[in-house]
Amino acid sequence: MLIDYTSATAVKTNVFAAIEAGVAVVIGTSGLTAADFAEIDLAARGRSVGVVAAGNFSLTAAMCQAGALLAARHLQRWEVIDYASAAKPDVPSGTARELAERLGEVRRPELGYPIEDLHGPQEARGATVGGTQVHSVRVPSFVVSTEVVFGLPDERLTIRHDAGATPEPYVAGTLIAAREVPGLVGLTRGLDTLLLAGSTLLP
Repeated sequence: MLIDYTSATAVKTNVFAAIEAGVAVVIGTSGLTAADFAEIDLAARGRSVGVVAAGNFSLTAAMCQAGALLAARHLQRWEVIDYASAAKPDVPSGTARELAERLGEVRRPELGYPIEDLHGPQEARGATVGGTQVHSVRVPSFVVSTEVVFGLPDERLTIRHDAGATPEPYVAGTLIAAREVPGLVGLTRGLDTLLLAGSTLLP
């Protein structure tokens, strides 16, 4: 089994090498896109191996994502705000990218005003990822925080995850993925997917 927490420039090569060798993979590295994951899923199915990928293996981040996916089934408008340190090179973070792309699998949010018709720089409305507007903030004092804001007339729901400065929160989720991946075929995206499938939290 390969557990990859390397870098955006190395992860894809590492994953395909492992799949070609028939080795199951757990991906905790940021920087892969929905198109990359589609390629990985196809390759993994071709070799009958499992791959588990999550933008964040924290249990609380998984709960944040699960809650957001549930909310998107009932609420039509949302945007994602991605906070990280000033030195983080990938935008958006893996956590925010995964959230936006998976929200897009539920449905595309409605926009109050078409972006192409805006007056002023369209970039001010963020990047469109999986149909969702994502705004990446990069300033000192943040590690990784991900926020999704849902809005209805006269009410608003904010679901947010904040990460601390140590790797400890990612250990339990990574171990869950490592236990489950040998029995899977193809790509499973999101720790919440494993948790909802009935995985236990105990080693």
